Amino acid sequence: MTVGAVLAPVQAQAQAPAATGAPPTVEEQRLDLPVPQEILRRSGFDGVAPEFARELSGVRSYRQAERLVARESAGLWRRAVDRAQGRGPAGGDLSRDDDRPLYWARLGMTRELRGWEPEFGLSTERRAALLDRLERGSRGQDSIAYGSGTGYKKILLTGFDPFTLDQDIRISNPSGATALALDGTWVRTAAGPARIETTVFPVRWDDFAAGTVERTLRPVLPQVDLFTTVSQGRVGRIDIERFNGAWRGGFPDNEDLSRTGPVPVSDPASQPQWTTTTLPYRAIVAARTGPFPVYDHTSVTEVPAGGAGPVGREDGPTPGSAARAGGGGDYLSNEIAYRATLLRDRLGLTVPGGHVHTPVLEFGESNADPSTGAITDPEFLRNREEIVGQVRAIVTTAVDAPTPPVP
Repeated sequence: MTVGAVLAPVQAQAQAPAATGAPPTVEEQRLDLPVPQEILRRSGFDGVAPEFARELSGVRSYRQAERLVARESAGLWRRAVDRAQGRGPAGGDLSRDDDRPLYWARLGMTRELRGWEPEFGLSTERRAALLDRLERGSRGQDSIAYGSGTGYKKILLTGFDPFTLDQDIRISNPSGATALALDGTWVRTAAGPARIETTVFPVRWDDFAAGTVERTLRPVLPQVDLFTTVSQGRVGRIDIERFNGAWRGGFPDNEDLSRTGPVPVSDPASQPQWTTTTLPYRAIVAARTGPFPVYDHTSVTEVPAGGAGPVGREDGPTPGSAARAGGGGDYLSNEIAYRATLLRDRLGLTVPGGHVHTPVLEFGESNADPSTGAITDPEFLRNREEIVGQVRAIVTTAVDAPTPPVP
């Protein structure tokens, strides 16, 4: 979609053919399953989509629709953040720090908007623009703001939606929970106070190819003193990923789509095969940040220069090699780290930044089988709380430490 299509004058609407509402996406089709409905009910977010649908029914113009979508999407993000941080009514008996209500409520809103057929007509391009605004607002992507004050550090942290939902529809993503818990919060460091701003990204290949990461981070990175992308990684450990690779491995995303090949970026002719963390990994590994062991993770998979096929290396890539997996693998965890650090380098920034892989957020042993249907248990809650707390400690440690040299 072009900027011109998004900003086209209202008069152009009369010239554009009206489009009928589209069917639900693969993600949206999961909404009616029992587990998502229970998560929405027990969190008090079950009224979000129906109320949005009622509001849409009263809309009489595209400009009015823009205002409604902007207000309600930002309101959903604020509501989820407030709930995670203990403000306002809990709205149900589900733990406040749960990221899943935001995910499922957003899908309820996008499904309503995707199928909406207003009397004034809505072109395909304008519906897409409204959906884009809803996505960005409800993910906190357009509300990252540190203020104009001085005397404090600025930290940016990103998380992800839940994923692998066809394996276990109950799944939560600790990186998304961390983003909700830390957005707008302050931490005290040895250098003084620091403010954390956060956002959440979809687990969808095509959104990344369309530039959602760069569009969100480009205006923000020059302002910050440290950034870290965060995702769920391996069982029982935290990894500071040293190297990120320019390769997509094809694992299905939340739309059940697979993409394999080079990470698509602007100006691919200047695209490096590898980018490197500038997070102070030695200081993070050495610090006592929480119950999970933290590793400087240097493994990659590469095709060596002149080689015939991929090989694994424990100590990083060799000169001239082609990437097949970064330390964070070949899925969107690796890709967001690659894109963010490539953007850092292309902007000529020296800001510390990289990727933190959290432990897998696990259910208790008696609740490990998805067929139990139980959406929470004490071990699950404790695990998530510990992960969120340790990521907070890691960024607090990192903002005080010197940036390591880039190899």
